[in-house]
Amino acid sequence: MDWGIAAGLLATTAYEVTLFAAVGMLIGGIDDLIVDGIYLWYRFGRWRRGERALSLADMRPRARQMAIFIAAWDEAAVIGRMLATLSRTLASPRLTVFVGAYPNDRATIDAVVDVAETDPRIRLALNRDPGPTTKADCLNAIWRTMLAEERAIGTSFDAVILHDAEDLVHPGELAVIDHYLAMADAVQVPVVPLPHDGSPLVGGTYLDEFAEAHGKAMLVRGAVGAGLPLAGVGCAISRPLLGQIAAIRGYGPFDADSLTEDYELGLTIAAMGGRVQFARVLDADGRPVAVRAYFPKAFAAAARQKARWMTGIALAGWDRTGWGRAAHIGEWWMRMRDRRAPIDVVVLLAAYAALALMAIRFSLSLAGVATPALPPFLLALLGINTVLLVIRIVVRAGFVWRLYGWREGLRSTPRMLIGNMVAMAAARHAIAHYIAMLRGAPVRWDKTAHQFPDTPVGR
Repeated sequence: MDWGIAAGLLATTAYEVTLFAAVGMLIGGIDDLIVDGIYLWYRFGRWRRGERALSLADMRPRARQMAIFIAAWDEAAVIGRMLATLSRTLASPRLTVFVGAYPNDRATIDAVVDVAETDPRIRLALNRDPGPTTKADCLNAIWRTMLAEERAIGTSFDAVILHDAEDLVHPGELAVIDHYLAMADAVQVPVVPLPHDGSPLVGGTYLDEFAEAHGKAMLVRGAVGAGLPLAGVGCAISRPLLGQIAAIRGYGPFDADSLTEDYELGLTIAAMGGRVQFARVLDADGRPVAVRAYFPKAFAAAARQKARWMTGIALAGWDRTGWGRAAHIGEWWMRMRDRRAPIDVVVLLAAYAALALMAIRFSLSLAGVATPALPPFLLALLGINTVLLVIRIVVRAGFVWRLYGWREGLRSTPRMLIGNMVAMAAARHAIAHYIAMLRGAPVRWDKTAHQFPDTPVGR
């Protein structure tokens, strides 16, 4: 075997793959750096104006009539505890909780009925079709039950709040939502994933992602005038606006063919001229008033959940939501960022392949086989990307540190590698799912098993 020819082919391949990965990482790194810069400018502006973080004491609720929607399929393991905790946490008599269930899910129905016997504010909304359908379809069934309730009591609710069966709801949530509904059509409180003691790496990736998404990215979206997507939990929408959306769609306000109905609903509200307010408010302990919940801790479950997000937002999102308002650079930019995930995976695969090829080149050089050196401009590009990566590590660690403490902040660095692995696994499932959707496969509720936290409410 002619090792010189082999070394040349290896060098050429390594050059092409490394160049592709380096350019892709440079574009993504600059994109992230601009977001960091806008966030810093936003925070500097608040500091210069003497603005401080709002607290629960600053809230001025107006005692609106609220309805909470909880879509439940195969949630017998958690729904009873969640509702019992919710009943103790939110004592408002102006609150009604509607839980959607399916006729072929008797265990979930029984768990809801058991708690409803002790709290008359809880209603069971039974879907007319056996499950699972989609979460949006279940929410529409709850919507129809709420309409019947409104006809029975002769008045309408003021807002609808969305939650999941595993959520730990903060006792100050209603006050925050009520306060901001005076100035917005929809309100989103932060989502704070809970750390898994037994899964500091895979489960911890959610800590890192939401710390940045709801600690920085949502504020930047608002700063550039882009529509704010809803998270599906801890979000409230005004009842009149939901009624308008339902009237337009003809069957309910939630798109039953969507995998990410919450994300799309926020963009729909913005397209209709409505305002979505991201509400970051601190409680008496200095912690954000937020929804806390456990996210998947197993690799396969995390990959499956993120595949659904990637399919609904990054792939089907191109078809379903388009680019929003014409000639609105902020909106286009944010939607492009939302759809970066599949492109990022391709760049990641190229980057790992480049590292492997570099390792082979190094091994050959140790064996005395000459290999052409990388050109200076590519080395400079790799140097720039290294600086951008260090900035990304520091920024992420800072946001995680602020929310969870220094230990989790330090863990966020090795979790970047785990997050990349989960994303690559999710991309494979997402592409397969999207192709199946294009071929006419029905959209189904692809949910993961949930765990209700033992953490005290408000912590």
